[in-house]
Amino acid sequence: MLAEKLLLNVLITLAPVLLYSIFKDDKQKVISRLMCGLTQSAAAVSCMLFSYSNYGFNWDLRYVPLIISILYAGPAVGGIVFGTMFGARVIIGGDTVVFGLVNIFLIALVSFLLRRKFWNAAAKKRVLIATVIGGWSLILCYMSFITYRYFNGNFFKLDFYIPDVLLVGLIETLAIVLGAKLYEGIIDKKRMKEEIQRAEKLNTLGELAASIAHEVRNPLTVVKGFLQLMQQQEEGKNYEYLSLVLSELGRAESIISDYLNFAKPKFEKIETFQLKEVLSEVAMLLKPLAVKQGVELKSELDASDFSLVTDRNQLKQALVNLIKNGIEATPDGGIVTIHSKIDNNQAAIQISDTGKGMTQEQLSRIGTLFYTTKDKGTGLGTSVSLRIIETMKGKVSYQSELGLGTEVTMVLPVSKKEELLIS
Repeated sequence: MLAEKLLLNVLITLAPVLLYSIFKDDKQKVISRLMCGLTQSAAAVSCMLFSYSNYGFNWDLRYVPLIISILYAGPAVGGIVFGTMFGARVIIGGDTVVFGLVNIFLIALVSFLLRRKFWNAAAKKRVLIATVIGGWSLILCYMSFITYRYFNGNFFKLDFYIPDVLLVGLIETLAIVLGAKLYEGIIDKKRMKEEIQRAEKLNTLGELAASIAHEVRNPLTVVKGFLQLMQQQEEGKNYEYLSLVLSELGRAESIISDYLNFAKPKFEKIETFQLKEVLSEVAMLLKPLAVKQGVELKSELDASDFSLVTDRNQLKQALVNLIKNGIEATPDGGIVTIHSKIDNNQAAIQISDTGKGMTQEQLSRIGTLFYTTKDKGTGLGTSVSLRIIETMKGKVSYQSELGLGTEVTMVLPVSKKEELLIS
């Protein structure tokens, strides 16, 4: 009978996750969260109603929706489920009502406290953390059970062979793992959808930028050639004017080259080199800019050997752009740190600053053409840098808090010469 009730509870706890994956609407986040909170609350209360009574206790999986909602859906949804469960337990009443309320509070508290660490972990570790919190709920229930028996005249002893408790533990662990896996599937699906949309957008913009850049570059080259001829025959103020015009034409050509590089980065010279050498060169190159801005540029580089096979100049361009962004976003007296760590067949480069930081909306738009948080600029440098790293089969991620600074993490795998030539 207990196994049947618990398996029914498993289906009840999984139903909200499945409904959420079907009816989730990113455009109406408030409604989506409210729906999630209500369905998870309904699942928790349903588990409490379809419970199995034995030893004076009700055995069910009511804590699974609470743990899952707090960890995956957020504090607002978790708060709705917590409030509903607390109220429902008071209404149900009984001799064990105090134990039930204490358990709900302590399980919710631990889930809230571990939520930040939970989201900083990888997908597999997130499932493990959810399972561990589920284990914590089982320990609380077991201690409540032992304490309840003690207050009812039994000796206080830790009896580890209670078939009902063992069965509850096994099935609750199964329910939490399945619920967490389903949520991880939703997260992966959303991430893949965003990556596909971003890739399509970048390809379209890249093709457009390349076609426009080619068309504009040709007349610019002709104009520049005639201006150079005119400059050779001019003197005085006209010579200065022509020098200024040629300088601006050079800047325009540089921007056009960036557009072409964004469309498809060209790796002209593939060579093997040490990553730490390039990082040291870039740090030395940007030191004067940091001093001018009143910013301290620190380097914490891993001394391990890590060879890359790619275009050295393209990598330097990407690093210069990203570190330069950090320096320019940091106020006088701030710090920009370049940190590298070698791990097996990949290297992680972190560029952190103590600047103004960014909001979540700004973070989501990083890498988009024509978007920048600077007063002056086109955002093209960042877009080109991200394209270069992607072409190297690397990944770039951003973390930022408003008023605290930004951290850019760049992961570069060991690349093969053939892969780069094909791409």
